[in-house]
Amino acid sequence: MSDHEYQPTSKAGKWFNDRLPLLSLVSHLKDYPTPKNLNYWWTFGGILTFCLLTQIITGIVLAMHYVAHADLAFGSVEHIMRDVNYGWLIRYIHSNGASMFFLAVYIHIFRSLFYGSYKSPREIIWIIGILIYLLMMAAAFMGYVLPWGQMSFWGATVITNLFSAIPLVGESITTWLWGAYSVDNPTLNRFFSLHYLIPFLILGLVVLHIWALHVPGNNNPVGIDIKKPSKDTVPFHPYITIKDIFALLVFMIIFAGFVFFAPNVLGHSDNYIPANPMVTPAHIVPEWYLLPFYAILRSVPDKLGGVILMFSAIFILFILPWLDTSKVRSAVFRPIYRQFFWILVLDILVLGYVGAMPAEGIYLVLARVGTIYYFLHFLVILPVVGYLEKTDPLPINISDAVMSGSSNLSIAKKDEKKV
Repeated sequence: MSDHEYQPTSKAGKWFNDRLPLLSLVSHLKDYPTPKNLNYWWTFGGILTFCLLTQIITGIVLAMHYVAHADLAFGSVEHIMRDVNYGWLIRYIHSNGASMFFLAVYIHIFRSLFYGSYKSPREIIWIIGILIYLLMMAAAFMGYVLPWGQMSFWGATVITNLFSAIPLVGESITTWLWGAYSVDNPTLNRFFSLHYLIPFLILGLVVLHIWALHVPGNNNPVGIDIKKPSKDTVPFHPYITIKDIFALLVFMIIFAGFVFFAPNVLGHSDNYIPANPMVTPAHIVPEWYLLPFYAILRSVPDKLGGVILMFSAIFILFILPWLDTSKVRSAVFRPIYRQFFWILVLDILVLGYVGAMPAEGIYLVLARVGTIYYFLHFLVILPVVGYLEKTDPLPINISDAVMSGSSNLSIAKKDEKKV
């Protein structure tokens, strides 16, 4: 049943639905035709929504007890941990929730890269997703500063100083971010305000992301277009919702494992030392989910060059749909691209590792090699492979051809002409 055909049975429901068709929307989501071959890699969209809501709810509670003042911030965090009822639990859920959020979003992004979910007609969905990712990094960085420990203070000092490398306006931007002439109380106030605001901006973009998804519909593991509704689709509920709920429960068990058994393993011990502008930590590092970009930043000896490369590594993702020249979406049918995909995954893991190491010796060499390959993959390998690669035959449809493995692209084209 489509949303425009749905009519509530009760008078109250009809009165409400005629004025605000939320009930029709619920019916549409329930009956939304979804490719029947979606695997568990597609469940991370729902997991990410759960992570966002968890961060917003726990963040609001923490904000009730947190004091955004350079002299009181560290003590207020300790107060939350020791004196607020279940404050330790709320804070550990929030701090580890950020890591779980990024873990899920990286899986979500790499799934899109493997199955070609960024390709036409889903470019806008991809671009909105990268905007969400950018805002996540901004919110995470500002949230990392709020405990006002040693790594918080010096991380803020290092990252905000990067903006000073921008010609003409760099110094002004840096001073505005600081609210003073160094990282101090005004900086903490700005970061707290923005850290509180950005998740709600992300929530708005998530709504747009889902809305944009419902225009072309879901991609699928074989990457072929399907007609909706058809024998290739199933209603979103209960078939997809049950799979999403099961995956979410498994994810929550892993999440709970970190919260209850290893709550500090993903953090840095120096952040349990109050911020001291007079003592610089031996090695300043961001959180693990920002390490690949930190490695790219440090791979260049020039400050401005490093900043340009770091931001380019992110913004190159916005034009990815136009860099990939292949007419085939899924890497399942792209044997050469599939190999380069896994090299890219390895490259980013190496960049993440060396980002946590000192910028010297072999670590610096690996960072430079990894940075070169990262840009080569998107700017050279992806376009060239798309032109030259001989792809495997595509199936006709999901229901018959994928199961039998006997149909090919030429048969599919003939069937399309008949239709």
